[in-house]
Amino acid sequence: MPTMAIPLHVHEYGPATASPLLAIHGVTGHGARWAAFAERQLAQYRVIAPDLRGHGHSTSLPPWTLEQHAADLLGVIDGYGLDAVPVMAHSFGGAVALHLHRLAPGRISKLVLLDPAVGLSPALALERAEQPQRRFANQREAWEAQRYDWPTADDETVYAELAAHLAQFGPEWRFRYCAPTVATAWSEMTRAPVLPHPGTPTMVVRALREQYVSSAFISGCQLVLGSDFDLVDLDVGHMVYLERPADIGELVNAFVAKG
Repeated sequence: MPTMAIPLHVHEYGPATASPLLAIHGVTGHGARWAAFAERQLAQYRVIAPDLRGHGHSTSLPPWTLEQHAADLLGVIDGYGLDAVPVMAHSFGGAVALHLHRLAPGRISKLVLLDPAVGLSPALALERAEQPQRRFANQREAWEAQRYDWPTADDETVYAELAAHLAQFGPEWRFRYCAPTVATAWSEMTRAPVLPHPGTPTMVVRALREQYVSSAFISGCQLVLGSDFDLVDLDVGHMVYLERPADIGELVNAFVAKG
C-alpha cells in the first residue's frame, strides 16, 4: 500500500511483496492498458501503472508539460516508498520517463523504452495533434474503431480496452482522456530528446514499421551509455507489447533481471 498521498490514479498488478516495476503508458492511453501484459508476462513483478495527468481516472488539470508529468510520477514513487525502481515506458511515456530520470536520476535503476516518442518532427506532431477526439454514438462504433486501430491485437485485448477506457458522456461515448492534454503532449514530443544519465542501463525497442524513434536519439544513447545501452529492432507497429507480448515480455524480463 502507498505510504503517503499520491497525485495520480494508479493500477497495480502482481504480488504486493514482489519487486516493483513502474509502467508508463503512451498518449491517449491509461495504466490499465498494461493489465494483460503485466499479468501474463511480468507476473513476478509488482507492476505499478499510473494514469498520467489528463488520462484515465487521474486529474486533468494543467500544466501538461513533461516536467509536470515527471513530477507526478516522482510523487507516485515517493508515495509507494520506493528507492530505485526499474521503469518500462511506451511511446510518449518514454519521453516522460526520460524527464523523470533527469528530475530524480537516483530513483530509476533501469529504463526500458518501448518505441519511445522523443524528438519527433514538428510536422508529424502537428498532424497528430490536429486529429479531433473521436466520439461514438454507441459502444459498437467504438469497438469497430479500436478493432481497426489495433489490427493485430486479439478480440480479448480490444474488449478489455473498451471496458477500461471507454465512457459515456451525455449521448456520446469517448475514451477517457483530455484532448488539450493530448495536443500538448504532441508538442512536448518535438522537444530535443533528454538522454539517460551515463551508467543507467537502458534498452530501446524500436518498431520498424513506425517513425517515432529518431536515429539522433539512438546515436545519442549509444554515445552516452556505451555498453549500458541495448537496441532491439522489431518488425512491428507502434503498439509493440500488444502485438508481440511474449517477445516483449521475454526482453523486459531478461533486461530487468540482468545484473
